[in-house]
Amino acid sequence: MTPLWTSDAAAQATGGSNTTPWQASGVSIDTRSLQPGDLFVALKDARDGHDFVAQALEKGSAAALVTHRPDGMAADAPLLIVPDVLQALADLGRAARARTAARVIAVTGSVGKTSTKEMLRAAFSGQTRVHAAEASYNNHWGVPLTLARMPQDTGLAILEIGMNHPGEIAPLAILARPHVVIITTVAPAHLEAFDDLAGIAAEKASIIDGLEEGGTAILPADLEVTPILTAKASLAGVTTVLFGSRAQADYRLTDVKVTEFATIARARQAGQDMLFKLATPGKHFATNALAVIAASDALGFDRAITVTDLGRWAPPSGRGTRETILLDPVEGLGFGLIDDAFNANPASTAAALDLLAACQPTNRVGRIAQGRRIAILGDMLELGPTENALHAALASHPAISQITLVHCVGPRMKALHDALPRAKRGHWFETAAELIPKAAHLVDAGDIVLVKGSKSIKVSAVVDALRKLGQAAPATQGTE
Repeated sequence: MTPLWTSDAAAQATGGSNTTPWQASGVSIDTRSLQPGDLFVALKDARDGHDFVAQALEKGSAAALVTHRPDGMAADAPLLIVPDVLQALADLGRAARARTAARVIAVTGSVGKTSTKEMLRAAFSGQTRVHAAEASYNNHWGVPLTLARMPQDTGLAILEIGMNHPGEIAPLAILARPHVVIITTVAPAHLEAFDDLAGIAAEKASIIDGLEEGGTAILPADLEVTPILTAKASLAGVTTVLFGSRAQADYRLTDVKVTEFATIARARQAGQDMLFKLATPGKHFATNALAVIAASDALGFDRAITVTDLGRWAPPSGRGTRETILLDPVEGLGFGLIDDAFNANPASTAAALDLLAACQPTNRVGRIAQGRRIAILGDMLELGPTENALHAALASHPAISQITLVHCVGPRMKALHDALPRAKRGHWFETAAELIPKAAHLVDAGDIVLVKGSKSIKVSAVVDALRKLGQAAPATQGTE
């Protein structure tokens, strides 16, 4: 098997020096997931990776990327010594990108980056060798790490690029050098670091700075800030493709039917009608799938295969995954759980509420005769000085009329709790930990329960508590 990295190639890429020759089959930044043969990258974050070099080598690491020889390290330990580990990781990513003939897609957006990345993986894995980012590896170390892990014979690389502050996207896009970029949407998120939505749009648009010559920017057509995105593309001289529901969209959704477990969409492009289906409900998923179809056409893939494989896509864990928790396995009685606890902002929370509204609870099976739609919503973070108003505004979202109860978690969600109609106002908890002991009393057989919130609010612990009330039924189709 051809090694991913040799000591000579890595030293040439980084300008570092090796203590001994080595060959690596992978790249890791975490000893917990490290596999034998990986190059261990000793990054400094909450803890200094140099403290784990000995452990990495004991677990079979091929070598370690370090700034110095850690104390007590054997003289013959395989090390690649560089001035700066993070910069060296970026250098490895740059070299990996340069040595491959792969086409590259980079995805950014306020909502839907990871789901769209996974749609792209599902759509193209049957047509070429795909290398895609794991989880949400989309930041200053995640993008270089994904590139550094890319095999030389990759046919298509799919990267996710995120941001928290101005100036973060462009350098990562320039490192990735994509042939196609997709901006899923622009919504209020990370407003603490930006003056307004226009500032977020400008930052998202900077992904275009990395486009290869002749590249394509696939942009949302339906936004107030769409002109900011298209102006950036026009200035860069790249091909612009718009997707969405408005008349100016090159790929235009003409009809979307959402059922409990599926989405059936019709669209029109270049005067031709198309039909595609997703095995998960959500109009926003249909919109993002349209961007995937546009990328397929831009890169010359077979649209029929793309559409067929898209139909088998299921959402990543924590982003709207649908499951059934059986409270009585003998009778088959339980409640539906929508796990969307990975992250939250106003746009993604509104989409999750729409998803919950489309689901059908089951009547006459639990203690309460009527099956209910229940939302458990945690704080949305990094929204800046208008955060209370943005939380309270969810009370007027149309889907709320279809939801029986809304339980709120976190100090910011108090604004939504106070704004809700009294009949829909559930409990408010300062923390997720306060809700967990009461979880069994909040749900019943026949209910559909959505859990949504920003990651650090830890409503994922609520999901775990709800799962422990029963046992998971055999997997069904996902919902995000």
